[in-house]
Amino acid sequence: IEIYSLHVDCKVTSRFAHTVITSRIVNRANESREATFEVELPKTAFITNFSISIDGEVYPGIIKEKAAAQNEYDTAVSQGQSAGLVKITDRKLEQFHVSVNIAATSKVTFELTYEELLKRQMGKYELLIKVQPKQLVKHFQIDVHIFEPQGIHFLETDSTFMTNDLTEALTKVQNETKAHISFKPTLDQQKKNSELDETLLNGDFVVRYDVKREATAGEIQIVNGYFVHYFAPQDMPVFPKNVIFVIDRSGSMTGRKIEQTRDALLKILQDLRPEDHFSFITFNNKVVEWKSSLLPATEENVASAAALVQTLTARGGTDIDGALLTAVRLLERAEGLPEHSVSMIILLTDGQPTSGERNVEVIQENIQKAINGKYALFCLGFGFDVSYKFLEKMALSNGGIARRIYENADAALQLQGFYQEVATPILMQIEMRYPENSIEGLTKNNFKLFFEGSEIIVSGKISDELDLLPVEIKAQSHMSNLTLKEEANVKEKEQVFQNQRYIFGNFIERLWAYLSIQQLLEKAISAQEKDQKALEAQALDLSLQYSFVTPLTSMVVTKPQQQEELANKPTEAG
Repeated sequence: IEIYSLHVDCKVTSRFAHTVITSRIVNRANESREATFEVELPKTAFITNFSISIDGEVYPGIIKEKAAAQNEYDTAVSQGQSAGLVKITDRKLEQFHVSVNIAATSKVTFELTYEELLKRQMGKYELLIKVQPKQLVKHFQIDVHIFEPQGIHFLETDSTFMTNDLTEALTKVQNETKAHISFKPTLDQQKKNSELDETLLNGDFVVRYDVKREATAGEIQIVNGYFVHYFAPQDMPVFPKNVIFVIDRSGSMTGRKIEQTRDALLKILQDLRPEDHFSFITFNNKVVEWKSSLLPATEENVASAAALVQTLTARGGTDIDGALLTAVRLLERAEGLPEHSVSMIILLTDGQPTSGERNVEVIQENIQKAINGKYALFCLGFGFDVSYKFLEKMALSNGGIARRIYENADAALQLQGFYQEVATPILMQIEMRYPENSIEGLTKNNFKLFFEGSEIIVSGKISDELDLLPVEIKAQSHMSNLTLKEEANVKEKEQVFQNQRYIFGNFIERLWAYLSIQQLLEKAISAQEKDQKALEAQALDLSLQYSFVTPLTSMVVTKPQQQEELANKPTEAG
């Protein structure tokens, strides 16, 4: 079985990435063999198309509602369940895997398409392409086309497998608004050494970039009656933070995990700003406060906290409820905190609640009642023994986010990286306003906090008769209340994307659908049951209309001899 051609073609238009992976395989044996197509794609992406072509016959994947697809599948495979086609493989990726039997000397072409909206983190967008052909490929090529009407501020490529030889196969052409990156290694360049037919191509191929920004109310882009509004202010004063770290030191954290937690906390302590206030709560079945109040992050206090962190050991049960309520009380009674400041609780745990209150629903209620919208709660789940669903619901119900920390060598870096994302709040209570009666299907337009280096994205459908789209942004910065205004000329904005060679025409509409589905699913996590159903129904309609494989849909992959398999979207919560 030989992969004779593998092409990754990625078009990024205004942060929306559309990737097509085409693999052509020939069976050189004189009997039938199994050909496999295995691709790792970003978890944040939605698969939107897949097909298998054998000897001119095309077998397309059909996207259906999950339950309907499952029923159909169960009927087809009443004997012996075949494994799902998609599974999570690491903290950023999931794997799509399909095999098909092909006759002697036959050829097969697999084609997979997925889309995602690139998320700005720490001042850059990252496009991740996983390269793992597992054999030498005669025609191997990666093409990345980027078009950013705002202008490209910087662009870099990075890879975990580059050698001097391979660098020669990499070309980068760039002007003000466009870039084309091409990676096309020959067979010789792909080889580990001249004697062996082993490939060097194994790892990550990453493109990172950022766009230029004018100091205004963000950037508005319009295509075919849909708009997207990007807002990422820069060079603004940072709000002082009041942070309470709530650290699990129960028995299951023993060994590597507690060591990595110590390493990460020591680095995070160094990153605190002098105007920040902080404290620590550690918990097993007992909850221990480091100090009875929050302390300013002076050199002395940071050193004293570092000494405590060095002594962290793990044993005992897990009282999550008691620990979080203690953190809230600490913030409630805190005195002398800066007037304009952001208060947050960062919880790190690796297990289920085993002491104190154990019912996760009761804990969620207790915490939401106690926090009452005043503080942001971030939940970090270490490893796979945590109930991620519980942590995610708790964080999203309290203005924060949840993140799983994978038990790898880089766990300390994951923890630090998370902290850096939330370390610099520069705006609070951001409200993005648009003319109510002229916009339909507006995505989320109110945000509690904005962190430096990230980006707010709002999208919607403009009614036909609108010539000018006025926008107004209201927010609190550290120094003042801001009001920013901007007016976009609809026809002029539409012109920007006319006659652009590599734009898939309705990309803002697809971006809008992608963003709407992501936000509806997120909202459903922390909603009441009856609202949850309605939100999921809306997300399902959009998933089917725009053919996205989301947690609510499945792709039925048909193969020769009427075999069927299912591709489902896995979620972090399992």
